[in-house]
Amino acid sequence: GLVDMADKGREVVSTTSICARRDATRREEQSLRLLARERRRDDDGLDHLEAFIGTLEVPVLVVSHDRELLARYATSVLEIGMFTGYSALCFAEVLPAEGTVLTCEIDEESAALARQYFARSPVGSKIEVRMGPALDTIRHLKGPFDLIFIDADKINYVNYYRRALDLVSPRGLILIANVLWGGDVLKQPAPDEKTAVIQELNRVVSADPLVTAVLVTVRDGILVIRLQS
Repeated sequence: GLVDMADKGREVVSTTSICARRDATRREEQSLRLLARERRRDDDGLDHLEAFIGTLEVPVLVVSHDRELLARYATSVLEIGMFTGYSALCFAEVLPAEGTVLTCEIDEESAALARQYFARSPVGSKIEVRMGPALDTIRHLKGPFDLIFIDADKINYVNYYRRALDLVSPRGLILIANVLWGGDVLKQPAPDEKTAVIQELNRVVSADPLVTAVLVTVRDGILVIRLQS
């Protein structure tokens, strides 16, 4: 009777809320894509890469446009984890003429694909690809970088964060992707090693007196971190 009605009511509310969130997300995606296209110069490389990414089941488009907005205040970007190179091109597009993007990648096949699109883009010359384990690469970098974006192997997330603190400029930002990890960060105990590391990263950042951090709940979660002034 009443219990069944309450359960059904909760189901309706839950379903309605989920649908509303999905509709809001779709509207947000459409708005951000239109905004990005209005800002964009003619960029054959970025257009073709975006079409290619559309064939993949990976949520990179909207988050990349958010990174564009943040990169508008930077002249030097360090990207840890390149994949298709879409984020690197988005960064490069909004940087000033003297701006640079240094991106780290370990997979030769991904790097070869990305370089094809960089070559077709008018801003591709701003991007430098460093091959090899990212920890080795960033260990030898001097910095500072105005924006550091971390989206590489999750096992090294804490190590990447700690090194990023040394490399980011005093007024710069560190962005770390996938910090919600599909909601698995809430599970105790952690279901796997990657989840455990992301949980540890969130604890480390939260307890770090040197930084101020905000968790942006876009897609799979992005930590936006800056040094305390």
